Amino acid sequence: MTVVAFLPCRAGSQRVPHKNTRPFGNHQDGLISIKLEQLIACDSIDEIVLSTNDEAVLTIGRKWLDRANGRLRIDQRPEHLCTSATSTDEVIGYVPTIIAQGDVLWTHVTSPFFDTGDYADAISAFRAAQSLGRHDSLMGVTSLHSFIWNEDGPIGYDRTVEKWPRTQTLKPLFEVNSAIFLAPIEIYRSMGDRIGKSPLLHDVGKAKTIDIDWEEDFEIAETLWNRRTAKR
Repeated sequence: MTVVAFLPCRAGSQRVPHKNTRPFGNHQDGLISIKLEQLIACDSIDEIVLSTNDEAVLTIGRKWLDRANGRLRIDQRPEHLCTSATSTDEVIGYVPTIIAQGDVLWTHVTSPFFDTGDYADAISAFRAAQSLGRHDSLMGVTSLHSFIWNEDGPIGYDRTVEKWPRTQTLKPLFEVNSAIFLAPIEIYRSMGDRIGKSPLLHDVGKAKTIDIDWEEDFEIAETLWNRRTAKR
């Protein structure tokens, strides 16, 4: 079964203007160039579909066509599927119209620390789970051993038993980190979702799953990127 990476990258980010293409660390073409380099370098990925309506992203993407040796395809997504009001569900419904077969690896440019080896590891974990018949999809998560509350009180522990248990003894909760989703295209068609009924919760550490959603996230991530680059 082939693996097709789907990389959505629309124009018009309101919280972090031009976040996909503005210079980031040592990359003048920004986060999009980092992510394309990582995906192209992953031998476990057979094709990469860059889906965008952003002229700047299109220009950068075309620079990578030759380096990708035929594995990169650029999809000019319709404008009505690239607005701030467009839901993720609508984009999920669009995916089967441009990807006919294989397992879809959905990822984002805003996770620059989730790199080539991490994609290969996730694909390998999914293949192993598939072979055992335990899971029909994979979702990147980060385990939380923390005191989590909602309006009704604590989640995951009982204060009538122990008011402040050691955090390492708490039953973990899992935060969806959006670094990776992996599912057969049939799930997109039949369920209208990017995960199935029994996803493998692929636990990834915080250092790999920093997500750039706000301006301060961009600044923090770039600082970390520069420090790690300097150490190499």
